Amino acid sequence: MTYNNENIFARIIKGEADCVKILENDYILSFMDVMPQTPGHTLVIPKYGTENIFDLPEEYFIHLMDAKQKIAKAIKKAYAPTGVMIMQLNGKEAGQTVFHLHFHIIPRKEGLNYKFHSSEIADFKDLRREAEKIKKWL
Repeated sequence: MTYNNENIFARIIKGEADCVKILENDYILSFMDVMPQTPGHTLVIPKYGTENIFDLPEEYFIHLMDAKQKIAKAIKKAYAPTGVMIMQLNGKEAGQTVFHLHFHIIPRKEGLNYKFHSSEIADFKDLRREAEKIKKWL
């Protein structure tokens, strides 16, 4: 599959689609998932057009890992979950639905029934409120 420069994450990077940002630098962009599994569900993507982890240039890895750790720590402080799931899928068969490399950071608590993907798009007002909870701990 050839990388599609018009996928939603590529459009977000180019400023052609809205998102609720958490963290951004020259290498990564992090924002709230619009179909969250739970409040605080955050995405981290490289600012490089690749569908999967196999084709990402090496210099992006340290920036992705740093951002994931910072955001996961902020999520722990903001939501006090009993666990934090960091998930990344490669290919349709693995469950990937947006074909731009991305990582999910999801606060988890025992007793909650999580779905792989939410089926409803969240209200941006709610996403902004959840984003502020995370950003205050960065």
